[in-house]
Amino acid sequence: MDLFEYQARDIFEAHGVPVLAGKTATTPEEARAAAEEIGPKSGGVTVVKAQVKTGGRGKAGGVKVAKTADEAEQHARAILGMDIKGHTVGIVMIAQGARIAEEYYFSLLLDRANRSYLAMCSKEGGMEIEQLAVERPEALAKVAVDPNAGIDDAKAQEIVDAAGFDAETGAKIVPVLKSLWEVYRDEDATLVEVNPLVKTEDGDIIALDGKVTLDANADFRHPDHAALEDKSATDPLEAMAKEKDLNYVKLDGSVGIIGNGAGLVMSTLDVVAYAGEEFGGQKPANFLDIGGGASAEVMANGLHIILGDPQVKSVFVNVFGGITACDAVANGIVGALEKLGGEENKPLVVRLDGNNVEEGRRILAEFNHPHVIIEETMDGAARKAAELASK
Repeated sequence: MDLFEYQARDIFEAHGVPVLAGKTATTPEEARAAAEEIGPKSGGVTVVKAQVKTGGRGKAGGVKVAKTADEAEQHARAILGMDIKGHTVGIVMIAQGARIAEEYYFSLLLDRANRSYLAMCSKEGGMEIEQLAVERPEALAKVAVDPNAGIDDAKAQEIVDAAGFDAETGAKIVPVLKSLWEVYRDEDATLVEVNPLVKTEDGDIIALDGKVTLDANADFRHPDHAALEDKSATDPLEAMAKEKDLNYVKLDGSVGIIGNGAGLVMSTLDVVAYAGEEFGGQKPANFLDIGGGASAEVMANGLHIILGDPQVKSVFVNVFGGITACDAVANGIVGALEKLGGEENKPLVVRLDGNNVEEGRRILAEFNHPHVIIEETMDGAARKAAELASK
């Protein structure tokens, strides 16, 4: 789960990372009130910052400096409702102004390739950090971090030395990096990024912006993280699937997909997309992995979600019987269709293979549901589902 900047700021503050004052606003009037409260901390200067989960806000006009509360209100009125890379701004953060002497960059992330953590740090932060990484990669220090050891004094010193900081500045950055490590570790994050990490004219080190991604697999350890979710941006079908503990991702096609096992489902997406080229470019409408136990209830929950998607014109159920035999899966499909009643109003192409496949096909054949089509091969089923969706 990606957090908004203001949420990252609050988490930083809770872990002792130095940040500036900030308040959120959803109306220009709230922005003015926030500026009146925060502005005196920085000589009346505040920054109005669009809260969207994408980069490039500054270039898009979503970050504006205000010297008065009146200006903050005017900027908020212009930014609220703005579209930034497909994200509509519904919240702005009014942040305390800062006299910036230098801008740096720091991030800590999950290095999947090396199955470890990676810290990246540069003396040159700001909006062009991506360009810097491409054009002058030597200016971006990369230091491996042992997950068991984390960032202690020695590792933080190694990072600032690798980035080329002078001794005085490095000594001020070291404790900040240790606090950012605590954010990463204690919040079960997969990314903690600060751009820019700044040194003010007074010599203080401050996290002026923050990006945090939390690992949803660790939600059971963090019941408080549920309050950070942006429910307004969550697809309602994905939210429904989450409530049912289903692994579902909404896509933009017309063929609903149900499979047992992530690998099988991903290959099914590819096969359907390929077959769909023959029928006007039909594509998968979703990813839905029901796992190994395709009970009637699980199958019913999956079909209910997929059939509730108005974009879906046909459904492809692709199951390979392993520990759960095909006859059990077939009984699950029968039970699901009986449970759904009148909802099963779209063609359902079923391909079963593996353990007890003949019995599974026999059960579906005897059920003789008018919307169920049995196909023996994966390619044949994908083609049939794409053809039916095109009609």
